[in-house]
Amino acid sequence: MAGKQTYQDLERRIKQLELEILEYQRKNKVLNEGLAREIKKRKRVERELKQVSHSLGERIKELNCLYSISKLRERTDFSLEDILQAIVDLIPPAWQYPEITCARIIFDGYEFTTTNYKSSKWKLTRDIKVYSERVGTLEVCYLEEELELDEGPFLREERNLIDAVAERIAKFIEREWAEDEIRKHRNRDESR
Repeated sequence: MAGKQTYQDLERRIKQLELEILEYQRKNKVLNEGLAREIKKRKRVERELKQVSHSLGERIKELNCLYSISKLRERTDFSLEDILQAIVDLIPPAWQYPEITCARIIFDGYEFTTTNYKSSKWKLTRDIKVYSERVGTLEVCYLEEELELDEGPFLREERNLIDAVAERIAKFIEREWAEDEIRKHRNRDESR
């Protein structure tokens, strides 16, 4: 037969339970701190992943623009004017804010613009040079103010893109001029 617990036995049991509770709380606190660190780390990694994904999406748009411009060279049914207009139309979707982006090419006294073109103070400009001589200008504008980035509201990669597009335009012009020279020589040879 079990005897009655004494006051001292109950007090010892209470102290033992208090120690167990303290140990449980300590372990729980360590666990919670570790969990909080992991959650914080995961949120940081998710933010970084989101930034990288966004950057990759922007680079894909830029590559698609350059690829589409390169494909224009294969078209023999397009005049130089048609090609320049097509290039202007390919530019806005490649920029970070396509809905407020417009573009213009000035060449040989002509302007080729997007339908929404309007000059603004938020612009990137690049000379189009053929044989080291300026023959035109490529301009990309934002129609609204955006956050300050690498070059005003523009990304460094957008500067690189406008440079690459201007170089491709120059190659189209060089090719057109070379073909004109060949046609002139052929015509002269045939008329002799």
